[in-house]
Amino acid sequence: MELKKVAILTNGGDAPGLNAVIRAITKTARTNGVECYGFIEGYKGLLENNFIRLDLNSNASGLLNKGGTIIGTSNSTNVFNYKVVNEDGSVEYKDLSDVCVENIKNDGFDCLFTLGGDGTQKSSRDFTLKGIRCIGVPKTIDNDVAHTDETFGFNTAVSVATEAIDRLHTTAESHHRVMVLEVMGRYAGWIALESAIAGGADVALIPEIPYDINSVVAKIEERRQRGKPFSIVVVSEGAKPKDGELVIKKTLDDGKGLDNVRLGGIGEKVANDIEALTGIVSRNTTLGYVQRGGCPTPQDRLLSTRYGTKAMELALNGIFNVLVNFKDGKMGYVSLEDVIGNNKEIGAASGNTKDSNIRRIPMDHDFIKVARDLGMSLGD
Repeated sequence: MELKKVAILTNGGDAPGLNAVIRAITKTARTNGVECYGFIEGYKGLLENNFIRLDLNSNASGLLNKGGTIIGTSNSTNVFNYKVVNEDGSVEYKDLSDVCVENIKNDGFDCLFTLGGDGTQKSSRDFTLKGIRCIGVPKTIDNDVAHTDETFGFNTAVSVATEAIDRLHTTAESHHRVMVLEVMGRYAGWIALESAIAGGADVALIPEIPYDINSVVAKIEERRQRGKPFSIVVVSEGAKPKDGELVIKKTLDDGKGLDNVRLGGIGEKVANDIEALTGIVSRNTTLGYVQRGGCPTPQDRLLSTRYGTKAMELALNGIFNVLVNFKDGKMGYVSLEDVIGNNKEIGAASGNTKDSNIRRIPMDHDFIKVARDLGMSLGD
């Protein structure tokens, strides 16, 4: 087939590098005589058929170092189970995916590029079953998309978290305190573990290893006995104590197929528990949205550009219904069916379910060994 028009959408949480991917797809498209468009606010824009033409002389210019996404994003839209408020105020959920399919066909788009994490790619795969040609590009600062070694935005998040650890270190040392840093990551501990190693933290608590607070305290006490009356503890938002539960900040009601759980608060709990057990003043800092805002690092700019050019190359070669991936230092692709794993139900949730295929830290990973070799406590 001859490729004439393609469309991009960015969905889920924003991440540094989204604009760089948009730029790379658009520039590669222009080089090959293909028109490029962008749906506004992710799948919401697809449902409303709200899109713009991406012009390298105007709106798509100067994007390489720009954070966020110029075409907006949505993390509360599942068009396969869309929340509809009726005139009488009643609420029902409808499958409006066929509206999106008709929009794509009527607009004449030959391919849809879906930039997002596991939830975005789950919907992308579901659209392929309805005959839409999709190519996914893995975006999440959490680095938890299956079948790819690194997602764009992750390096920037680790850099921001590492700088925060550096700054907290001076306060901890000056006041002889325990400083706790809560970072993002959902159900995977990549940000917490890598920033903890890069920042020289003493403890890293990650979702993959339920922690024993007594083990954490033992590490802090050991340091105090060695003349180190302060400690740095990095906690992933999805960490939980042994025989305990996740600390949930808020539960939303956005419907089936979305991650309705908002994590947050585990850092405060850990700090309070440490202070109660040790008597050492302990303070928590929750880094929050700072991690996914602002300019991407040079590494993320390079990775985003590679993802974007590879995605367009695949489309030009007639390879669809795949996710661009980065494995062993090379760009490649994998079937969207493989990405979603056992999560086959149309419109079903992604994330922390028994059928999820998100990428967590394996216990034989080098960084686990590195942390232990350094004497860092992982809470077990």
